[in-house]
Amino acid sequence: MNRLPRRAAAGLSALALALTAGAASLPAAHADPRHTEKTPTATGYGGAVSTVDPEASAAAIEVLRKGGTAADAAVAAAATLGVTEPYSAGIGGGGYFVYYDAKSRTVSSIDGRETAPAGITHDAFINPATGQPYPFTPELVTSGVAVGVPGTPATWARALQRWGKLSLGEALKPAIRVADRGFVVDDTFRQQTLDNKARFAAFTSTSKLYLPGGDAPAVGTVFRNHDLAATYRLLSKGGVDAFYRGPLAREIAQTVQAPPKTPDTTLPVPVGSMTAADLAKYKVADQGTTHVTYRGLDVYGMAPSSSGGTTVGEALNILKTSELSGMSPTQALHHYIEASSLAFADRGKYVGDPAFVDVPTAALTDPLFGKERACLIDPAKALPKPLAPGDVTNYDGVCPASTAKPAEERDTENISTTNLTVSDRWGNVAEYTLTIEQTGGSGMVVPGRGFLLNNELTDFSTVWNAADPNRIEPGKRPRSSMSPTIILRDGKPFLALGSPGGSTIITTVLQTILNRVDLGMSVSDAIAAPRVSPRNGATVVAEPAFIEKYGAGLSALGHKLVASGDSFTSASEIGAATAIEFRPDGSTVAAAEPVRRGGGSAMVVSGRR
Repeated sequence: MNRLPRRAAAGLSALALALTAGAASLPAAHADPRHTEKTPTATGYGGAVSTVDPEASAAAIEVLRKGGTAADAAVAAAATLGVTEPYSAGIGGGGYFVYYDAKSRTVSSIDGRETAPAGITHDAFINPATGQPYPFTPELVTSGVAVGVPGTPATWARALQRWGKLSLGEALKPAIRVADRGFVVDDTFRQQTLDNKARFAAFTSTSKLYLPGGDAPAVGTVFRNHDLAATYRLLSKGGVDAFYRGPLAREIAQTVQAPPKTPDTTLPVPVGSMTAADLAKYKVADQGTTHVTYRGLDVYGMAPSSSGGTTVGEALNILKTSELSGMSPTQALHHYIEASSLAFADRGKYVGDPAFVDVPTAALTDPLFGKERACLIDPAKALPKPLAPGDVTNYDGVCPASTAKPAEERDTENISTTNLTVSDRWGNVAEYTLTIEQTGGSGMVVPGRGFLLNNELTDFSTVWNAADPNRIEPGKRPRSSMSPTIILRDGKPFLALGSPGGSTIITTVLQTILNRVDLGMSVSDAIAAPRVSPRNGATVVAEPAFIEKYGAGLSALGHKLVASGDSFTSASEIGAATAIEFRPDGSTVAAAEPVRRGGGSAMVVSGRR
């Protein structure tokens, strides 16, 4: 989904701001101005943030200036994104939180991925009336059966407990304020609403909030979400127990089991099995991280259930066998495409929820395994795709490499997610990717609560196969591509980055590292550069600008490039990265997208030391 620039409210009079039903619209108070301007790069001291949205970035900066840690600011920004970017993230979803603790000089993580309910069955995605899988869209994505038990509120609480100074209530204050006083509707918010109009209109609670009067909120009006503000206040008072237990938990379960359908909808909306007990049992998982070394840097990523850390890490191990900086751009990109494709082959074969699958994480991130996989790359021509996975039980880094049976896999991850990067005055760093999966999630707003539920279980394989590591199971986390990454140099932060984009998250993070470390671009240029997303398919999806610049040379090597927007998981733009680079002089460069999704918002606490 393309993000267009937010429209500044400064030139709008009070009369020009029409009332938006379900979210009263009035001009901003002078004491609390709405943040609408986006700056993609900011350099300074004392802490920094990069997100897709200026309201969220401003919330993080407010917390940092008041003495909060990177964890406190990340939670504040994420909660605000739940208000201003409700179709990409929110408390009805989940995500992964990676954190560098400056005091201990360690990187660790929180797995806040959604889980399948205890009552889900292997044939949950099969229509009992036909015996065939539900059509993926709109039936499966707009359903109760696709909703996983949310992990986002528990992630916030755990991050604050481990690394924060603020209570959950204090961290939620900026988001509550934005929800109550509202944000200015831009072209993107309206267009995303219209894109989901049929799905949103299928539910009484969703249409009431997002389709007042039967239409999406108008550009330039101010959208308020008092129900979400009240829900955040509930969490402020009662903690996450107020979400996972009690009336709200029962209401979430009721929404999944008996979706609030409008009388005239033609969508079937398959029901789910989630219960209040599923919510009460939910736990985040404290984890270590994946770790590889690359060009003298220590690269830490998200371990399974995400496939981000293993896949990025394996691809870097493959790439480090070649001196990319001495190659032509065409040759460097050729090696990148092949390395990513090889790593994706192994991702499909081996990675799932480690609580249910014996994931060979150590082998996948072993430099010897990467060296052996690199043996297959031919500098003169592209390998025929799809590639077979490597044999993780029998490798020694010596060519030729043996391969295993190819995995049968369909990419069902959707592109809508959000990512944020935060650092503080003490040198702590938070890299956080969170999502509700589809743009608009399941399409179902919990009645009276102001937030959408996810459709994250569609990340499981649609058809159950006992040999598939991503097969659906009760209590299991679906495989993800979210890749929050923190890179250290000599034990201190050098670069932190992440992106939304479904399975293109992995390639966006990987290519940004390639651009910055091997091709010598600045962090801002590394993000802005045109992208290609090799995921072991017969064709390679690339942005039109990438094809225009590099297509002839890569096509001559046998790569079959297709313009993004022509496949299920690709919009016309690939990813929407955020990053912070840490300079030797103690300054930081916060970088966001200058154009993609309308550009992101980078801010620093101070422009001076």
